[in-house]
Amino acid sequence: MEAVINENITKKEIEDIQTKMRRRYKNRKRINYSLRLLINLIVVLIVLLPLLYALSIAFMESSEVFSADLNLIPKNPTLSNFLDVLKKVPLFKFVFNSFLVAGLITIGQIVSSSLAAFSFSFLNFKGKELLFMIVMSTMMIPGEATIISNYLTVSSWNWLDSYQVLIVPYLASAMGIFLFRQFYLSFPIALYESAKIDGCSNIKFICKILMPLTKSSIGAMAVYTFINAWNMYMWPLLVTGSDKMRTVQIGISMLNSIDSQSITMMIAGVVMVIIPSLLIFVAGQKQLIRGMFSGAVKG
Repeated sequence: MEAVINENITKKEIEDIQTKMRRRYKNRKRINYSLRLLINLIVVLIVLLPLLYALSIAFMESSEVFSADLNLIPKNPTLSNFLDVLKKVPLFKFVFNSFLVAGLITIGQIVSSSLAAFSFSFLNFKGKELLFMIVMSTMMIPGEATIISNYLTVSSWNWLDSYQVLIVPYLASAMGIFLFRQFYLSFPIALYESAKIDGCSNIKFICKILMPLTKSSIGAMAVYTFINAWNMYMWPLLVTGSDKMRTVQIGISMLNSIDSQSITMMIAGVVMVIIPSLLIFVAGQKQLIRGMFSGAVKG
């Protein structure tokens, strides 16, 4: 005889109810997961569709693009557009310049930002808070507002059309100082005081203790800075005048002036330029997201 829980419901009936509730919960969970997956796929499709269509156009002939039919996939894929880009502009030289400039700017900003953030976090000096506020306020000044004065300054130094004019003005970053400072503030001041008692210098404290503990912020800063430096257009356009010093963004604009009718060649050039920055972003997106969120929370 079945054990009776009360006069109306048996133990078996309770187990059946629990089984139905678990099954209903699992079904609801599957539906919610499927809906989230569907929404994510739609968002991904919306984001990637322009890039995929641009990639498709890069392999098309001009006649396919301007035909009355909507051609999403090239009927006769060709590499002639990419070859034309390499013939019309020295793209490899532009890519080398962009990698060199972006790489040195990234290293410079990480070094300068970490040093400045260390001073604002661990050192005590008169006017520290005021100076930090002044540094942060520079982020509200658009680059276009200072571009003329910067140009006149570097021109008086005879730096035009050189690597230093592309690199030196961007070796410091208020955003980088803020990001590193947020991380450094999460460490107790006793850590710095103990290191000083043991005879550790400030530089050694930064290199041996702080930087190994802030790899996520360094990764975030590196990805953010490199992509911004890679995409620079206005400043390189203003201060460079020869092909040997131009960057990839200038090279893409040159394709329009060389052959404004060949849109397929322009798209092929854009695809070639996008690939490096896209790969860097994909490789470093975890560090970028982790660094940004950790910096926000630790502040």
